[in-house]
This record gives sequence, C-alpha cells and structure tokens, in this order.
Amino acid sequence: MLTYKDSGVDIKKGDSFKRQIASLVRSSATPHVLNDIGGFGGFFEFCKNKFKNPVLVSSCDGVGTKLKIATMVSQHNTVGIDVVAMNVNDILCSGARPLFFLDYIAYSKVDSDVLFSIIKGLNRGCLQAGCSLIGGETAQMPGMYNEDEYDLAGFCVGVVERDRIIDGSGIESGDVLVGLPSSGLHSNGFSLVRKVFSKVELKRYAKELLRPTRIYTQPILSLLRKDKIARRQKDTVRGIAHITGGAFYSKISRILPDSLNAYVDKNSWRVPKIFRLIQNKGEVTDQEMYRTFNMGIGMVLIVSKKGISIIMAELVRSNLEPLIIGEITKGDGEVVIGF
Repeated sequence: MLTYKDSGVDIKKGDSFKRQIASLVRSSATPHVLNDIGGFGGFFEFCKNKFKNPVLVSSCDGVGTKLKIATMVSQHNTVGIDVVAMNVNDILCSGARPLFFLDYIAYSKVDSDVLFSIIKGLNRGCLQAGCSLIGGETAQMPGMYNEDEYDLAGFCVGVVERDRIIDGSGIESGDVLVGLPSSGLHSNGFSLVRKVFSKVELKRYAKELLRPTRIYTQPILSLLRKDKIARRQKDTVRGIAHITGGAFYSKISRILPDSLNAYVDKNSWRVPKIFRLIQNKGEVTDQEMYRTFNMGIGMVLIVSKKGISIIMAELVRSNLEPLIIGEITKGDGEVVIGF
C-alpha cells in the first residue's frame, strides 16, 4: 500500500521539526505576538493607538543563487539573516519599522539539521531587525529540487506614520548622497559570481561570499526618531535606496524625481577586494559592476545639504561609517557614475 511518505514527504517528521523550532523562534517574539508558530496563521496585535495615522508597508524577497554556494560548502547559518535583511532593508527605504516576518523554505530532501540552521539564521536576522518571526512554511516537494538543495524566501510587514513616509518626492538639486558600507556582496549578483569563478575558487572565497547581508534597520530608525531630525524629516533625509538588484543605476533612479540626476563619485570610497577579484577574473566592465553589485555601499541616503552635518554625526555615533559619495544635480532622472 502506497503512502505519502513513500513518495518522499514525511508529515510526522515535518510536524516534529515545527515543535523543535517553536522555542527558538519564541526568542524574537515581541509582546504583540499572540501565538506560537504552527497554527494556520501567525497572530500579531497591531496597536493602532500608538500611531496617529499608520501606513502598513510590506516586502517579499529571497536570497537567490547565493544558496548554491551555501549548499556547496555546507554553510547554512547565515542565509536566514540574508533573507530577513533583503526584506527589512527594503521597507526601511520608506522609513518603515518592521513588525513581523514570515519565511518560506522549499526543498526535495534536506537534512533537518540544515533546516534548523536556516531557521536559527532567520531568528537572528529578526532579532537584529527588531521584528518577530511569527510563522512560515517548510514545503517538501520531491523532484522539484536536487537533493540537498532548497529555496529560501520571506515576507515582512512594517509600519510608518503617513506624514513620515520617505519617498524621494522632496529631493532637490544640491542634496547630498550618503553611502553606508555593505558587509560584502550581500545577496545580489551571485549568478555572475558563479559564472566568473570556478568551483574551486567559489570554495576558496566562500567565507567572503557568504558574509550575511547587513541589516540597517535599528540605526537608521534610531536616526529618523531623533527629535532634531524627526521634526523636519522632509528637510533632512529625503530619500533612501537599498542597493540590491540593479545596484546604483536601478535603485537610486527609483526614488529620483524626473528632473534630477544623482551623480555618484566612485572614487569617494574604497571598493572591497572581492569586487575587484570578480571584475578582473571575469573581465567585467565598470558599468556592469556598478549595475550588478553594491561595490561596498549597501544603502544610500539622500540628505539635504543643510541637514548633512546632523545626519553624518548621528550615523558616526551609530558606527555606520557614513561616506559622502555624490550629489543631486539637475537632469532627467538618471544615475551618473563618475568613471
């Protein structure tokens, strides 16, 4: 007699795994989380009375082919941080604070220790971002993926006051671009990385390639809450861009008014060695590098010139090592890299 387990899906093992991780996940739960994971939905109490005019902001993203390298070297403890970072950093660009996060892990056959390691990373990422991991899905789909391979994605919801939304509409000519250093490649460009490097080289550089994506949430939200900034936020931080897929050209242009350009001086920061290795080995042009990778800058703030000294001082205080990397000029909504 044929069973579901015979076809490759072990329901009992899956249920046991959920019970295993419940206590771990509880550590990222805020008082607003009303139930443990494992139900049909995650309950989060939204305290509307804490806000005047709240707007919910959401994001959905994954880790991409960086997972191929994690599987190659059997290092799965940081990709969970990556998937949290990709989402919370995105909603941060609107000035939103993340409230809760859900994950999705799909696989054919993966060791439970690997899954547990991924979940530990997810929980660490949520703790870094100040949000709660309230649920998710581990979907076993025999035949969909190679054995030991998996896909990892996630979804977060955050909140921002309507009058504090940062959308780039107030950007003006003369504003300053402030770059915040990345921790490495973050989670973009890995399809190109895997084409440039051999399997031996990928293993050699795995430690650098798998550095988890930096989460900017806590220090940037702290910055935006400062009284001297919050009182005139639209006159200080006017735009935020998370430098991910499409990098400088795509992400900064997304928040630019049509009549303005963003000039980026690529000589204003030291590009980390790993990016030069990729460029030289693959004979990749400068334009392609700055269109694919963050090149050492993971987040860009567009700040009014009159507010720049306050912003820089606060960012230095948060150990973010801010750098002035360019300016806003009159133009037609393009990003110009100064090669």
